[in-house]
Amino acid sequence: MRVVERTVPESEPLQGVSPLLDRIYRARGITHSDHLDHSLKRLLPISSLKNVEQAAAIVATSIRNRESIVVVADYDADGATACSVCMRGLGAMGANIHYVVPDRKKHGYGLSPQVVELTLPYAPQLLITVDNGISSIEGVAAAKQQGMQVVVTDHHLPGEQLPNADVIVNPNQVGDSFLSGNLAGVGVAFYLVCAVRQALQSDFNPATLLDLVAVGTVADVVQLDQNNRVLVTQGIQRIRQGHSSPGISALLEVAGKESQRVVASDFGFGVGPRINAAGRMTEMGAGIDCLLAESIGEAQPQAQALDQINRQRREVEGEMREEAELIIESLHMDESSVPAGIALYQPHWHEGVIGIVAGRIKEQLHRPTVVFAKGEDGLLKGSARSIPGVHLRDLIDLLDKQQPGMIIKFGGHAMAAGLSIREDDFDRFHQSYHDLVEATVHQDLLQELLQTDGGLSSKQRSLAVAAELQQAGPWGQGFPEPLFHDGFILDGWRIVGERHLKLQLRDCESGERFDAIAFNQSETVLPEQGGMVDLVYRLDINRWQGRESLQLMVSAILC
Repeated sequence: MRVVERTVPESEPLQGVSPLLDRIYRARGITHSDHLDHSLKRLLPISSLKNVEQAAAIVATSIRNRESIVVVADYDADGATACSVCMRGLGAMGANIHYVVPDRKKHGYGLSPQVVELTLPYAPQLLITVDNGISSIEGVAAAKQQGMQVVVTDHHLPGEQLPNADVIVNPNQVGDSFLSGNLAGVGVAFYLVCAVRQALQSDFNPATLLDLVAVGTVADVVQLDQNNRVLVTQGIQRIRQGHSSPGISALLEVAGKESQRVVASDFGFGVGPRINAAGRMTEMGAGIDCLLAESIGEAQPQAQALDQINRQRREVEGEMREEAELIIESLHMDESSVPAGIALYQPHWHEGVIGIVAGRIKEQLHRPTVVFAKGEDGLLKGSARSIPGVHLRDLIDLLDKQQPGMIIKFGGHAMAAGLSIREDDFDRFHQSYHDLVEATVHQDLLQELLQTDGGLSSKQRSLAVAAELQQAGPWGQGFPEPLFHDGFILDGWRIVGERHLKLQLRDCESGERFDAIAFNQSETVLPEQGGMVDLVYRLDINRWQGRESLQLMVSAILC
């Protein structure tokens, strides 16, 4: 691991912020105070999203004619929130609307002919995909054969062939000049609902959906460019003001998060995993129904059920991760001998959590990682996670061209992708994937780089600064929460919760004491009491029994 301080470009100081925030913002590309304006007026115009007005015209006509509309969603938090945005928004404008979600094990990802069959009991005249559809060539064709109009809304990267839908709305399609290709699936769905409102001249207020948009955007780990920061900020504000949907309120409650103090990371680590758990372990309908609950009394037992499913997911994930780590250890690899590309498979692994395990292994080894499990159709379903600088979908596309027929289907983003292969092709895939990564990825990218915002003075390590930084977000992918790098005197430490380190620290100059916690770092070798320890950390507020105290959250121990 290499630690570097972020470069702060030379520019005029930002107005209305502290010198510390000025430094942090400018290091993230903020060059003008307008970029810190997260009001709704700063949203990119609806009309600038290619085809959204044409799609809205089709949907509006369908609503006026009281036609049956079916939304086909993906089975993750982005898909669930996107589905809920359409169900709530279009339903409020008079749509006769229903939803269908594929079963991960039975149907796999996206709109397939089998999923089209699931929609037939609703006799739909219009089918809308959310967070999927851009690669659903056969599924769209099957829907068209049934006489349906099809509107595809998606944000995944398109392949060489597009489905024959009536309209495709996707900021990443060729010819789209929309300035935020980073929209999540829920963001695209929100723009569609806004465009339908305009087409119908409805008095429905789409802002009531922004809590759902914020959750889905953060949970899908898309880049928080300015447009996405506006969406997330507005959603956070509605929640803090007590205007969130009952489902979001109930999920925050079971996650132990206070609505009045909610921040973006609460969506990624609290709400999102509980929604995702339904799609991973059972079926996503449970997650969507919670998001669509009309009252807190209806939502609470649904949120509690999702919380229980998430506990089961964590148990399964933990077992798989341990097995994966043992496999890696058995290879007797040190830092210099870790393969360029990691591919893992065990026949008994659970398909629903392979993405999380791939992410954990990727973080541990800093390598683009694919983890496979056997699907009900006998094929191996792979979930892949990448490192900065390695475009995963493009990499898999190149591998598909080099090894025709080995990869049955694939899709995804730069940082995450999914694919299917035959079980007897796993060894060939493993070798060819490793060879391709080794040949095309520069060695510098395989060394983990931890960027910090420099050091803090003892005076800056305070509750007031921690609160200032917390409110200065939203922080997330592409707009990372501030990290700092300093040396401390280690006064003591103990292990808590089996894998975590609780540290007692002292400032080298002022002698001021600080508490710190380092998650999942219990095996770190620390110096003797009174020795120096070099830490990368962020400021956090620990709230316990009505009292607040400063706590340093340690990302890396470099001693």
